[in-house]
Amino acid sequence: MSLAQHLPALQVVLPLISAPLAVLLRRGGLAFAMVTAAAWAAFAIAIALWLQVDSSGSISYHIGNWEPPWGIEYRIDRLNSFMLVLVSGMAAVVLPYSRASIEREIPRESHYLFYAMMGLCMTGLLGITITGDAFNLFVFLEISSLSTYVLIALGRDRRALTASYQYLIMGSIGATFIVIAIGFLYLMTGTLNLADMATKLSTIKGTRPVLVALAFFTVGVSLKAAIFPLHQWLPNAYTYAPSAVTAFIGATATKVSLYALIRFYFTIFGDSLVFEQLPLPEIMLMLSLFALFVANFIAIFQSNLKRLFAYSSIGQIGYITLGLSFDSVHGLAASIMHLFNHGIAKGAIFLLTGGIVATLTTRQGIPTAPTFERLAGLSKQMPLTCFGIVIGGLSLIGVPGTAGFISKWYLILAAIEKDQWWLAGAIVISSLLALAYVWRFVEVAYFRSPPVGQNAHGEASISLLIPAWLLIAGTIWFGFDTSFTVGSALNAAQQLMSNSR
Repeated sequence: MSLAQHLPALQVVLPLISAPLAVLLRRGGLAFAMVTAAAWAAFAIAIALWLQVDSSGSISYHIGNWEPPWGIEYRIDRLNSFMLVLVSGMAAVVLPYSRASIEREIPRESHYLFYAMMGLCMTGLLGITITGDAFNLFVFLEISSLSTYVLIALGRDRRALTASYQYLIMGSIGATFIVIAIGFLYLMTGTLNLADMATKLSTIKGTRPVLVALAFFTVGVSLKAAIFPLHQWLPNAYTYAPSAVTAFIGATATKVSLYALIRFYFTIFGDSLVFEQLPLPEIMLMLSLFALFVANFIAIFQSNLKRLFAYSSIGQIGYITLGLSFDSVHGLAASIMHLFNHGIAKGAIFLLTGGIVATLTTRQGIPTAPTFERLAGLSKQMPLTCFGIVIGGLSLIGVPGTAGFISKWYLILAAIEKDQWWLAGAIVISSLLALAYVWRFVEVAYFRSPPVGQNAHGEASISLLIPAWLLIAGTIWFGFDTSFTVGSALNAAQQLMSNSR
């Protein structure tokens, strides 16, 4: 067999191998090279798999040549091939950035541990996305979660430990709910293979154990994805984690959890059960609207830039769940493309914010929080950083010419298709709240004078700017050329909807 036939396995194996090697090497530079090489290899593999699925259809890879459902299967279709590109691409961008970023944010003796945990986190997220086995999904979910707890706790700020512990508690509750759901599904079907499970559930979808499994899975994944109101762990985790960690998990971790929710809703439980027999669409719609307005409103009043964009993420997740509530091709496509579009925009913003953190240090050289008091007049000293944050903010608002506009346009189309014009108006009004919190940064950075006594400083280093601006360029590119994002999302939505009915 050729190497190309084993690309699905290599997608997960390469980052997995890089993690223990980083620990064995125990040198930051070598660990960085090892894990970064694995990330770029995973990104190249993800693109190759996406191209293969686009031209030839879904891929089924049997681990150890054991035929499913007895053996573990990796199954790649239009949806998860799209997600693999996002996760591996973000890792490939964030890891080069982290080389300079963690110098001031993480003690030098822990650098090798940072790279090892990044390798494991990558492994877990890619594994969740690619696996066709329910228990495998749970195992990879815990690999990514456990490594994320450590990554958050590595920050110098002692509040990072509290944030990590809070996330650990809520994440463990979510994981318990998920494994209970998988147990009920196994009880009813006798299989863990997702495709086989979907077939066997087709005749028993309305039974009580299946409904209990659906309830447990929904709550468990909602905790992991920070769906309102189960989002309490997210603001502190994003605020106090090292900047590279915030950027990576902000762009990928919640998105992969939402992917798992979409996968189970449309592949395992089925459209008829989730959206027709149960009041889940109404509940999801209500919670999504709360997220759009409450989280975005709270963001306006934050004094810390990272915390502001953390609350913004909760609101943006609301757009994704809102698309699901429509139960239509355009609504589902909007959710899928917003997983990608919000991922690259928010990843760019957190990378640029990390550049501010690395530059605004105390006299002892320790990074300080990017509070609005310290950001006054920042555009004169860090023009590229500030301009990049503004462009990323425009994508969060949904301004034409940015990737965020495309997602919201399809959400509005989905609302109009359902004759719910008031929802189209709600989407526009909620975007004005995003305009308000982005304007807060613009007003402080561009129209205020620097604080008296603040030392002059220059632009962030080129090693911090290049990765961030690659994502900003992507945010603009995908606002004009939508063939990849819209094409992939529409194809995935059509495939899911047709197989689910």
